[in-house]
Amino acid sequence: MSPALLCLAGGLLCWPPGARAARLVSARAARGTLDVGRLARGRAGAVAPSVAAGGAGLLLSTPLVAGLAAVCAGVAGRSLRQRSRDRAAERRSRALVEALGALAAELRAGRSLAEATSTAVGSCPDPAAAMALGPVLRLGEPPPGPLSDEPARALARVAAAVRLSARTGCSLAGVATAVEDDLRARLHAEEELRSAVAGPRASATVLAGLPVLGLLMGSGVGADPWRVLTTTGTGSVLLVVGVALELAGTAWSARLVRRAVQR
Repeated sequence: MSPALLCLAGGLLCWPPGARAARLVSARAARGTLDVGRLARGRAGAVAPSVAAGGAGLLLSTPLVAGLAAVCAGVAGRSLRQRSRDRAAERRSRALVEALGALAAELRAGRSLAEATSTAVGSCPDPAAAMALGPVLRLGEPPPGPLSDEPARALARVAAAVRLSARTGCSLAGVATAVEDDLRARLHAEEELRSAVAGPRASATVLAGLPVLGLLMGSGVGADPWRVLTTTGTGSVLLVVGVALELAGTAWSARLVRRAVQR
């Protein structure tokens, strides 16, 4: 397959369905920009790097190198996509903390739920969180889809509190404050965990780059290891085994760090 056809196939795989593409375009049409971050957190965030690396490998080296480069780029793209999702969830959590604080303050000041909702949505700095918070407070409906992250679970608790308040007349300010405190505590705990695992993550990154450093050092002394790895049968086998071991070690290190963070 030529690089042009490979890039075309990757583009077709990354392109969202018609309805979803229309929503992405219309959501940013008023601002004149497309939600690139949302596209990057979708399939494009994992497929596009793989396609680009595979095309570059076909142009610059052998099909074996192109395949290995596509696999490595796909793994890296998947990791970056997960980190992008985690950062987006953290931004939504921080925005909800501010919005729920404003909601509780407005309700304690004697404002109606509709007025407090307008203030809370207006004070929410994240557009996605503000868009999800509005229906929750006005209708008492939880966010659609699975509750896969902490902001969605917090919104589900707030929606249940809104429905309970509408049926019984109990105050919503206390529940909003409790959810705000819970989100704030979780954010603080996540910051401490990230600080604790920063050293192991840096060590894993350095170890992952050592094979590239070895290739550069070998080329510097005139050994030409890249030619051996890409043009000889034994070198090709060693290249495949080395890349497999590199990916396995990186995945194992990431799993250890993830388990430490989840605890």
